[in-house]
Amino acid sequence: MATKLLLTLAICRLIVTVGFTFDPTELLRLGLNGNLSVAAADLETASVDFGRLHRAEPMAVLHPATAEDVARLVKAAYDSARGFTVSARGHGHSINGQAMTTKGVVIQMSGGSNSKQKLLTEVSEKFMYADVWGGELWIDVLTSTLEYGLAPKSWTDYLYLSVGGTLSNAGISGQAFNHGPQINNVHELDVVTGKGELLTCSEKENSELFHAALGGLGQFGIITRARIALEQAPQRVRWIRVLYSNFSTFTEDQEYLISLQAKPASQKFDYVEGFVIVDEGLINNWRSSFFSPSNPVKISSLKADGGVLYCLEITKNYHLSNADIVDQEIETLLKKLKYIPASVFTTDLPYVDFLDRVHKAELKLRSKGLWEVPHPWLNLFVPKSRIVDFDKGVFKGILGNKTSGPILIYPMNKNKWDERSSVVTPEEEVFYLVGFLRSALTNSDETQTLEYLSNQNYEILKFCEDANIKIKQYLPHYTTQREWRDHFGDKYWTRFQQRKLEFDPRHILATGQRIFMPSFNPNTASW
Repeated sequence: MATKLLLTLAICRLIVTVGFTFDPTELLRLGLNGNLSVAAADLETASVDFGRLHRAEPMAVLHPATAEDVARLVKAAYDSARGFTVSARGHGHSINGQAMTTKGVVIQMSGGSNSKQKLLTEVSEKFMYADVWGGELWIDVLTSTLEYGLAPKSWTDYLYLSVGGTLSNAGISGQAFNHGPQINNVHELDVVTGKGELLTCSEKENSELFHAALGGLGQFGIITRARIALEQAPQRVRWIRVLYSNFSTFTEDQEYLISLQAKPASQKFDYVEGFVIVDEGLINNWRSSFFSPSNPVKISSLKADGGVLYCLEITKNYHLSNADIVDQEIETLLKKLKYIPASVFTTDLPYVDFLDRVHKAELKLRSKGLWEVPHPWLNLFVPKSRIVDFDKGVFKGILGNKTSGPILIYPMNKNKWDERSSVVTPEEEVFYLVGFLRSALTNSDETQTLEYLSNQNYEILKFCEDANIKIKQYLPHYTTQREWRDHFGDKYWTRFQQRKLEFDPRHILATGQRIFMPSFNPNTASW
């Protein structure tokens, strides 16, 4: 009885502040099994994200217990005469407030008091898939599937992200050249559209919604379940890093390695990434725990091209039963590469430890108070034909010789991406992910401040525009619809608009992306 009274009071507060046109009993009749909260702590959590660059406070937060809870809330927003906006939030790892909403409701898909009911992952050993709640974190998916000796095929570098969150963007890491992004490894989805409809979709059923939701930035629906493709999980990983002083040689080797995508597993690496080293801060870098303090990399002892070095990062997965042939396979592959001979660094570790490598670095940064700081990240897809120009203008130009975080660079094959999804990539068969994953620090030198790094991001984007390098942003952030039109291009923008009209005609969902204004009342938008 007390719980019902508290919920009624919460709803009354929502009616006053948001302007719902239906009365409390109408909301109570939604039959929500989860918790609709206006607690200060819940509102504060939903008001910020990993980027810490924007703030937007919702009127309430829903912790759903079931997909039906999500559908009922969205349906209430859709049916309301005035309406209200709804944004789904997973682990809150967005950078620019994409999962936020002002004067609306945030649906907290990850965690919460009802998580045990939601997060049960069902694994089919026979058909090699897992059915997963949209708010479940990938680390929990991995834990569940490993009980059957199975694992998803494609990953992100960081596993403490929600399934629905990464599938709404693409989900990429060093396996993408081989298996494609995570959105290419999904058999089926349950999606709550902006009309409040809970629909199952796949290649054969509601296929337009299926492809729209994958990479759809949350614009067409909220993913409540995903059927993820699995493979036999390896037991161990041989993790190798080699260095280059010449950029063209570095990219030629990366492109050669991803060209082996169709080869048998024994004749290719399982993961191909790389990063840029613009100063001697590599050893203190949060991705550099790979290197042993007793065997540091002496950057100054290597002749760098324009003061910059490049690190190729590759892995070979294996089972203990075939450990005796792994060294031979690696040696054969390495012979084809032109890295600095004295720069080979190798370690061997369990598969889980490799996949969860970034989280271990996170814990170290948290202990030093260096995790919950602003993150002015910039992620770009750069066409292969212009990657050398990008190197000259950005790595050897704009960046100078200082960085405040990792700079990732690795190529992917366009033929591993499904163009029916909502993601747009450069119009070339090979393109690079270049990720500037920087952290802004106070009480530091000027080159690590938020203002400096934000201005530098602008310089990088302006350089690409002036040099006519046709980049696409990954995890895109724009503030005007014209910029979004340019991002998609005429062909894909028309399709994106048509999908929005079909699946979220009142523009209720994901207003934090700043793509469409809510049709019912522009003043309730989140910008």
